[in-house]
Amino acid sequence: MKKDPFHNSTVFWDTASVFVHHYLPDIRKVSPNTVIAYRDSLNFFIDYLDTQQNIKRKDISYNDFSKATIRSYMDWMLNVRKLSPKTCNLRITAINSFLKYSTDQYPSLMAIYVAVSSLDMVKTTKKPIEFFERKQMKALLNAPDPKTRTGRRNRMILILLYDTAARVAELLELTLDNLHLNADVPYVVLHGKGDKYRNVPLLEKTKKHLLAYLCEFHTDSDKREPLFYATMNGQKHSLSSDTLENLIRNSAKAACNKGIEMPARCHCHMIRKTRAMDLYQSGVPLTHIQQLLGHEDISTTSDFYAFATLDTLSTSMAKADASTKDEKLWKDPKTLKRLYRL
Repeated sequence: MKKDPFHNSTVFWDTASVFVHHYLPDIRKVSPNTVIAYRDSLNFFIDYLDTQQNIKRKDISYNDFSKATIRSYMDWMLNVRKLSPKTCNLRITAINSFLKYSTDQYPSLMAIYVAVSSLDMVKTTKKPIEFFERKQMKALLNAPDPKTRTGRRNRMILILLYDTAARVAELLELTLDNLHLNADVPYVVLHGKGDKYRNVPLLEKTKKHLLAYLCEFHTDSDKREPLFYATMNGQKHSLSSDTLENLIRNSAKAACNKGIEMPARCHCHMIRKTRAMDLYQSGVPLTHIQQLLGHEDISTTSDFYAFATLDTLSTSMAKADASTKDEKLWKDPKTLKRLYRL
């Protein structure tokens, strides 16, 4: 006899397990981070059913994925847990993806999937892009003490973060094998989201900094060693993301002590946005910035960076104001005579 997918908890748990541990990583080929995000999102909903709806975990089935229950879950996340709209939407997206997969296995679940997918996502407000002004970025790069070994390492980290616009995880994953400094155009290979790799060219001055860094930190090193590391018990280990975030905060504090006004909350990702914004303001095409950032969709790039900054807006307004002062030239008879000639 065929199992009832609506009320049979075994069907739910078996299908969810295959979705997380086989379908996502082996069929969809999504990144490990995406698998973790989807797994955690489903686990959070299971926790909600257990603690808030008093449904025992062993009894959870697709019948508990009703539109009303999901709507209550959204309300609880927003108004009780006080989660951000973006976080709520990401968790609902994971549930929708799981239900869509489930309909391929059990077509009778289509009604549940259609009902849940019709729920409106929480409206999000776009915040202004956080990035460092040029003098702030310069102050950050100069903050580490070049007289100390750690200071020289930290300065190299900041330089490479800025030059490549790498994500923190991408930088921490770099090994010596990823550097190609002897190529006609020096470049570094970054392992980005979606298990995708991209080649990012390096400026000549960045290459010189890297060569000096390698001479000090990687003499006779294994090519598989992390580019940036800490030594524990004689072994080299990749730095943690917390180490980089502390580096940014300490560098920003040092810049403030020297009289440079800095944003209230500084974090590593701002360097990536700063690089993209500097390139955008310099007239680099968005498609090139998209390639540098590793965005799969150009709309992701344009949504973040294709807007008028204070500098560009001020310049445009100044030009517009100047043009209004010249309007009287169009009324001058001599000007009109020159224009209306064959």
